[in-house]
Amino acid sequence: MSTDRYLFTVLSMGLVTYIPRWFPLFFLARRRLPQWLIEWLDLIPVAILSALIFADLFTTQSPGRLDLFQIKSLVALPTFLFALKTRSLGGTVIVGMSLYWLADKFL
Repeated sequence: MSTDRYLFTVLSMGLVTYIPRWFPLFFLARRRLPQWLIEWLDLIPVAILSALIFADLFTTQSPGRLDLFQIKSLVALPTFLFALKTRSLGGTVIVGMSLYWLADKFL
């Protein structure tokens, strides 16, 4: 790939990711949104993260096969409880990784 084509590809990718972020900010920056819409928009990141995490925790490689008792799903519960109790991102990562390592080693 030539340097010009590579630069064009990188700039195009940047533009494609920038426009969907800029568009709502440009049109909604000076408008007052209803409170119910703000509360609803606050739930979107949680919903996306939950969909990504739960799909990985409770399904196996085969599509559509539910498996609740995988090592990672068993480790997720105490890690989640630790995260709720402490609200510490670093501590949660360390606890989760340590529990996963222990479970993989001894189970």
